Amino acid sequence: MLEAERVRANLERIRERAGPQVEILAATKYVAPDEMWALADGGVTLVGENRLQDLEVKRQRWGDAFAWDFIGNLQSRKVKQILPLVRLIHSVASDSVLAQLGRHGEAGTEVLVEVNVAGEETKGGIRPAELGEFIARCPVRVAGLMTMPPFSTDPEASRPSFARLAELAAEHELDRLSMGTSQDWEVAIEEGATILRLGTALYT
Repeated sequence: MLEAERVRANLERIRERAGPQVEILAATKYVAPDEMWALADGGVTLVGENRLQDLEVKRQRWGDAFAWDFIGNLQSRKVKQILPLVRLIHSVASDSVLAQLGRHGEAGTEVLVEVNVAGEETKGGIRPAELGEFIARCPVRVAGLMTMPPFSTDPEASRPSFARLAELAAEHELDRLSMGTSQDWEVAIEEGATILRLGTALYT
């Protein structure tokens, strides 16, 4: 069971380390709709959901209590439904998604492009060498980049991926960097993250 006091204490500790320029997103994949109150009472203002169905349920119930982002694997057939519900999509990484953004995006629509910095075959994301052309094809504004480095229990193992993502963002003049999760968020801050996607670091 989530406890608002624990969430608040963790959030304050992370904000003190991160500074005001870094947004702290609470990843709510494993947070039940009935437990979202603990996030609101704990001071969380930005949440990220992985699945459309859960996003719809939680958004309907909690509405303007939070700003909402979509951070999960993005299927092109769900883009139309997701867009009106969120501030940002973090996981744009295919031409089929770009086609749907062209059909359903609006003037203010912004997205993040997911980059497969480490070239892992089991993960989605655009390869760095293809990033420029992909951004050029995107019919809505690309506000920044997102990455998931190879899993490791050593936070330092994520540093090369984060540093490379920051380089790519600078090359393409992009401001937002969605990188860093509960096991490596401090390294992500040091490498220029502007959005942290946190779960257990906030909840336990």
